[in-house]
This record gives sequence, structure tokens and C-alpha cells, in this order.
Amino acid sequence: MTLPELCIRRPVFATVLSLVILLVGLISYQRLSVREYPRIDEPVVSVSTIYRGASAEVVESQVTKILEDSLSGIEGVELMTSQSRSERSQINVRFGLTRSPDSAAADVRDKVSRVRGRLPDEVDEPVIAKVEADAQPVLYIAVEAGSQTPLEASDYVARYIKPRLSVLPGAADVRIFGERQVSMRINLDRTRLAGYRLTVQDVENAIRRQNAEIPAGRIESTAREFTVVAETDVQTPDQFAQIIVANVGGYPVRVRDVGTVAVGALNERTISRYNGKPSLNIGVVKQAVANPLELSQGVRAEVVKINENLPSGMKLIVAYDTSVFIDRSISSVFTTIAEAILLVVLVIFFFLRSLRATIIPIVTIPVSLIGAFALMYAFGFTINTLTLLAMVLAIGLVVDDAIVVLENIFRHIENGMPRKEAALQGSREIAFAVVAMTLTLASVFAPLAFATGRTGRLFIEFALTLAGAVMVSGFMALTLTPMMCSLLLRHETKHSWIYNQIEAGFVAFTSGYRWLLTMALKHRWLVVLGWLITLGVGAWLFTSLKSELTPVEDRGVIFGVVSAPQGSTPQYTADQLKPIEEFYSQVPEAFAYTAISGFPTVVDGTTVLRLKSWEERTKKQQQIAEELRPKFATIPGAQAFPLNPPSLGQSFRSTPIEFVIMAQVPYPELQRLVDRFLDEARKFPGALNLQTDLRLNTPEVRVNINRDKLGDLGVNVDTVGRTLETMLGGRQVTRFKRDGEQYDVIVQVAPLERSTPADISEIYVRGRNGEMVQLANLVEVKEGVAPQSLNHFQRLRAVKITGTLAPGYSIDEALKAFDAAAKVTLGAAAQTGLDGQSREFRQSGSEIYLVFVLALLFIYLVLAAQFESFVAPFVIMLSVPLSMTGALFLLWLTGGTLNIYSQVGL
Repeated sequence: MTLPELCIRRPVFATVLSLVILLVGLISYQRLSVREYPRIDEPVVSVSTIYRGASAEVVESQVTKILEDSLSGIEGVELMTSQSRSERSQINVRFGLTRSPDSAAADVRDKVSRVRGRLPDEVDEPVIAKVEADAQPVLYIAVEAGSQTPLEASDYVARYIKPRLSVLPGAADVRIFGERQVSMRINLDRTRLAGYRLTVQDVENAIRRQNAEIPAGRIESTAREFTVVAETDVQTPDQFAQIIVANVGGYPVRVRDVGTVAVGALNERTISRYNGKPSLNIGVVKQAVANPLELSQGVRAEVVKINENLPSGMKLIVAYDTSVFIDRSISSVFTTIAEAILLVVLVIFFFLRSLRATIIPIVTIPVSLIGAFALMYAFGFTINTLTLLAMVLAIGLVVDDAIVVLENIFRHIENGMPRKEAALQGSREIAFAVVAMTLTLASVFAPLAFATGRTGRLFIEFALTLAGAVMVSGFMALTLTPMMCSLLLRHETKHSWIYNQIEAGFVAFTSGYRWLLTMALKHRWLVVLGWLITLGVGAWLFTSLKSELTPVEDRGVIFGVVSAPQGSTPQYTADQLKPIEEFYSQVPEAFAYTAISGFPTVVDGTTVLRLKSWEERTKKQQQIAEELRPKFATIPGAQAFPLNPPSLGQSFRSTPIEFVIMAQVPYPELQRLVDRFLDEARKFPGALNLQTDLRLNTPEVRVNINRDKLGDLGVNVDTVGRTLETMLGGRQVTRFKRDGEQYDVIVQVAPLERSTPADISEIYVRGRNGEMVQLANLVEVKEGVAPQSLNHFQRLRAVKITGTLAPGYSIDEALKAFDAAAKVTLGAAAQTGLDGQSREFRQSGSEIYLVFVLALLFIYLVLAAQFESFVAPFVIMLSVPLSMTGALFLLWLTGGTLNIYSQVGL
């Protein structure tokens, strides 16, 4: 007994089968998590190391290279990049998608620990995190301070708010932009120090000696016990000012005699504003593989709780949240599913012209879709844009099997056969065809599951969800559909007027088709010629369409990227953001805007323009960005441009063009190669805002030490170095306690005495016999330039060229132009590579062609098995070029592009 026959004879059994599928699917749906895309984020582990006082060149040779050599031996590394800046080394290690983030981090930690002894002693312990070192926040929270000072607000946020957000699931880091961290600032007067014949080391040593928190033990008696607390630590500015540095001529010289003491900000390197007003901004960075939607929900819920207990006048405002667009897009896809089901039902009713017959596919659609949720849950998938897109496409496919079975059974009933017998006969005749059709439809999408990389992984869930829905629909066509046909369908002897009118149209259409088919058979050469012409048009369309990774989406936000000249101060960079904020205030569609300067470096600035809801504006995000572009170009003191946020989870500072030039040569030579390349690349009009991350023009002051004079005067080189480090850079000499928290004590020369290079010569050190020696007698101060950062790509010295696209140009055109420019200008002197969106585009393009060939092969094999012939399938497959030409023509007609979505559609 076949499965359709069993279900027809036992309708309760068939009903139970469908209810079980429905029930399991509903339970699975409730347990599926929701996110924008499938889990396509590659595990990334970063290694951040601080080497205070070291230049970029020293950091590269003594820290970065040693760590890179060790990390290169880890299994599964896809890409390694590094950046060596003054005092800081940052290495990002990107692993394959199949690698566990925890095991990857463990391997990195093990490799770093093995070479820790080879690093300089002064290097801080490397920090290893499961996130990129310069990863961008996915959510910004503006802090309205009310009556609190910036110092008080920063301290409150750091002590009470940041810890609560840091422990939320999926949060990798919480950054405070515009923070003014509490510290004890001891600003020394170099002239008064020299007058008392004291050095900065004397002040440091005195503070360390007289600020110590040491347990004093306890007192025990026969009946009681007392804990002894010795108040040996120093906690207030007055107490620090009273510390005796030395006795000079019988007079105790205190800290207040050689400088000032006050509670102040540790540094003011980042500046933040919200809607043009100074504020703190809290940035929440997600872990590399975390779900941004779940993280956002957790943060928003926590913000509501925090706001209930804030000091008077203080308030947290979610200034930007990536999940707003994600939530809206997911909701819109659910709406699309409902609309698609309604349209499919109307089409089915139009052609069947029977309410009873229409009920059958109406029932099979939700059962097939909901049943697919069970397969999604079993495979560990999520509800995301791609799986829901699969559901939308599946709506038209899942009814095919049911309609084929329904039409065959209905034909027998119209010929006078009893319903049950017609159901048995009709399902028996069509069963093998249904199985073959189901396998054919599933085989079209199954090869997508074999694609690799991020874009390949992107469509694994799409392909298997769609294939799963089709498989469930095939099962429904062999179980539920025959059973319902045997109960619901009946022979109609009299039809309505609407039925007769539609039937007349069908008859006319059939007659027209019969004539067309007759003509085609008589003039076969015209058919072949038409096929060849259509094939040629399709080839032309394919080569003419522009290519890109993903189409630009209206995500309701526009970013502004600002780069100030090298050597700019934090305040100068922040001032360059003010014109952009003024532009934003004049945009009618603006909801709120944020400006942050000093991240990731002091010359970088970022703005975030959050637009009103999609229903409240008529202009798209892309239109507004293009209107802002010429305004950004008018800013004279910095390079600035607006940026539409990228898709697929890239950093919002990620630009479409990311071209890498690598060569194991000195950086000045590498700079010359890059300059030659840029001269040629700029001839391509589609590339805008081209920048490089190699800048050898950062102003610096070099202090050349005369070692002979140092020896004559009895001054150690170490003394000169440490004096400069403390007086100019500020040294954390100890810590102090305030309200149960520990804060840094910073010793530094007063700001006005470290504002010009000439101030270095005015500093004094102690020589032989306690004589004070001015540095002007020991050193030569020269102004020059140095690299801001030295970058590696796959362990090679590298320069990354980034840029945006002019309207009307595609990333494919830009990369081809850059390849040609590299071939002309670089030759064999350097290698080239891609990163970011450009890398994803090239990888996805090569993979999709392999997937397409596999899909054709799978279809051919299924058809060959169905027809028991290796020749017959070619008759059907010759129609593939015709259908593709139709799809390409519509893309061309609507101004579409070849991207990962349209390629899957093809």
C-alpha cells in the first residue's frame, strides 16, 4: 500500500500526521532566535599591547613582529592584520567560520604566553579579546549630565553604569567617549623645582613613600579583638600638597612648594557631543559572533532600569541602535509573507474557480511553512532576513506539488469517477512525478549549502530552509492533499457565470497557444534562431550589468568620517565636526545626531546622523547622503565625507573600496610605490575620498642626547629619559582611594611649560655632586616627522587604500580599475590584496559561479533519473538560458545590479 493510498483510506491518520508537523513546527518557531543575518561573523581575536614611550618603529620591531611570528602557526587563521602605533600594538587574527571563538582565543593566549619573555620588560601584559581591537559600537547611549560636572558624570558612568552594561550577554566592551576619568593631577613648576635643587624623581619617590595602604594587623585581648587600621594613605589634594619632598637648608619643601595639586581629568583626548551639546556617549561593542538584536534588547531593558535610579537631572538616551532597522526589516518580511500567501491564494482560486478546491492548497501552505521551522530548529538556524526570504519564495513553490496532485484528481472527478476512486487513481498516477518535481526544486537550492566563506555561509540557511519547505510540501502532496481531495472535491454539473467567462478566456488562450505551437513546429529554424538571439542578449545583459556586494539599504542612519591633518590636537579635530553638526541641524529628516572625536586616533572623528522613521520622511537615506556630500567637501580644515552604512555586519567606517598594497621594503619606499599607484588610480572617476593608512608626516620632536656631555656631568641616560617621560607624558606614580574606588595619581609638568619644543631645554636633571644641569646643555632638540602607524597585512608591510564610490559606479568597476593601475605602476615590486567589502565581493563572485554550475548539474541528474535518459534532460535545460535572460532584462530595466541577492535569484 502506497503512502497516498494509506492516507486516503485512513483520513484520521493523515490528519494526525499534518497536526504533528504543525505542532512541532510551532514549538520550534517559538524557540528560534531572531537576528538580521545568519551567523556569518568570523571569529576574531585581537591582541592589544601597550609599550609606553615607544615609537611606532620600536613597537613594530620589538612587539608586533614577535607576536605575529608566534601567532602565524595557529591552525585555521584566515587573515592576520596588525597596526603598530606610538606606544600601542594591535593585532587582529581572523579565523574560519567553523572555528570556535573560545578555542581560537585559547590558542592565541597560549602562543602569546610562549613569547612573553621575548618582549621588552616595560611592555604591559598583552590584552586578548574576542573582538577586533578597533571594533565599532553597535549602539550609542547619550548621557545628559544635568547639573553634574563632566568629571562627576564620567565618574558616575564608569562606576555604576558601565559595569551593568558590560555583563550583558553578547557585550564585548563598553566604551565611554568624551570621558573625563578622575585622577589626582600634580602639575610641577620646573623653575621652582630647580630653585630647590630638586628633580621630578624626588617628587615621585616622596609621593610613593608617603602614600601606602598597609594592613596593620589586630589587637587581641581575652574577650575582644580589634582590627587596626593605619591611615597611611593619602586621599585629598590638600594631603598630597602637604607631602614633604625634601629638607632644603632646614626648610621642609612640600609638593605645594614646587607645583599645584587638584583633582582633574586623566586625559581629554576624546570629545563627544549629542545634538550639538557636550555630553558623554556610551558605545556598546558586541562580541564577534554575538546577536546584535539580542544585545540591543538587553541594553534597552537595562537602560530603562538605570534611568529609574539616576541622580536628579541625569538621563540616558539611546542615540543610535542598529537593531531598529533589523527589527523593522524582519517585521516587513513577515508582512511580505502574509501578502504573498494572499496573492497565491487568489491566483489559485482564479484558475481553479472552486472554493472547495482552493481550500486544499490554502491548508498545505501554512503546514509546509511551519513544518520548515522544525527543520530550521533541528539544524540550529535562526529567523533572519535570509530564512524569511526563503519562506517568501517557498510560498509559490510549496503549492506546486499540491496543485499537480489536485488537478489530476479533479480531472478524474470531472470525467465522472467517484471521489475516493479518483483520489486513489490520480495520486497513484502522479506520485513519482511529484517526488521527482520535489527533488528537482530542492536540488536547485541545495548546492548553495556547499558555498564557503562569509557570503557562502550567508546562504546556507536560505538554501536549506527553502529546500526543507519544498520537501515538506512534497510530503503534504502525497499525504494530506489526496485525503482532502477524496473528502472535499465533487463533480459540478452546473457552473456559475464567472466560471463560464473565465473558461471562455482559457479556451481562447489554449487556441492561441495551439496556433503558436503549430507555427513553431513548422518553422523550427526560426525557433532556433530566436533561442540563439535570446542567448546573445542574455550574455550582453550579464556583462553590461554593474556588480556589487549588496545593494545600499535605507537603514535610517548616515555616518560622517572626518580625518584631520597629522599632528592636530584633540580640540582641533573636535572643531572640524562642528560644521557637520550644523549641516545635520538643517536636514528636515534628522531625528538626532552624535559627534565623537579622538577615536580610534586623535585625528579621527565620527558623526552619526539618525534619521526620522521611514514613515515620517519622503527622502531615502541615500538621497540625503548625496545632498550632504558637497557640503562635507567645503570643510577646509579636514577631509570629510558621508558614508552609507554597509551591510553584512561590517564596521560602519568600512568603505566599499579597500585595496591593499604589500611589500617587504622600507616604509618610505613603500610610500613611493603607493604614491605612484594613486596617481594612476585617481584617473578612475568612480573612486572618491581616496585615503591611505600610511602617513609618514606626523610631527615629532627628536631629542638627540650628547652622551659625552652626560658622562662629563655625571648624568645617566636613564635619568634623562624618565624625566622627559614624566614631565611631558605624565607618569602614574601611585593611586589614591575615593569613595571606595582607586584612581591614578599623575605627576607632570604644568601645561604651559610643555607647549613648545623649546620647553624641553628648560628642564633640569641632577648631575654629579648634586649639581642641577639644564637639558639645553645635554641634548639637541629637532623637529621632524614620523609615521603615525605601521601596518601589516598577512605579516607583510602593507598600505590600505580606502575610498567611496561616485554615483553610478560599482565596486566591480573600481576594483578592475585598481587592478589595472597596480599592474601598470607596481609590477613585481609589490603584491596586492583586498580587505573588507572588496574582499567579500571578490570571494562571493567566485563562489556563486561554482554554485550555479552545481545547481545545473544537480537538476540534470535528477531529471536523468526521472526520464531514465541522459539525453532527454537537455530538452528541458535548454530553457534555462531563456529564463535567465528574462531575469537579467528586468534587472537591467529597473536599474538593478548583480549582487549576492540577484545572483541567488538567477
